[in-house]
Amino acid sequence: MSLAPLLDAAPAIPLHAFAAMAAFVLGSIQLAAPKGTLPHRTLQIQLVGPWSPIHLLSIFSLAMLALGVTAARSHNVRRHRFTMIGIFFGALLIAGLFTLMPGRIMHAVVFGH
Repeated sequence: MSLAPLLDAAPAIPLHAFAAMAAFVLGSIQLAAPKGTLPHRTLQIQLVGPWSPIHLLSIFSLAMLALGVTAARSHNVRRHRFTMIGIFFGALLIAGLFTLMPGRIMHAVVFGH
């Protein structure tokens, strides 16, 4: 494993990757932590140019995040839980696995060239 391919990429790529890794860590903590506590409440974006269909997931995730926060504020715990778990698994785990496909920078980071 080497971070060189990631650190040698354009600045937006490592920024995006480290943000996704941070989101994964914070999401894991949020899912494991007791619910309703202050820490839980406070730890709550290439087919057309440089864009690929995966970027639509970012827009969808932001919309779902707004829905999840709205559900929490209206005390709809069931909807909040379902929404946040869905974002975690869909946007972080599933999308994250796609970044490990051969030819992608994260594949080189994890498995080498």
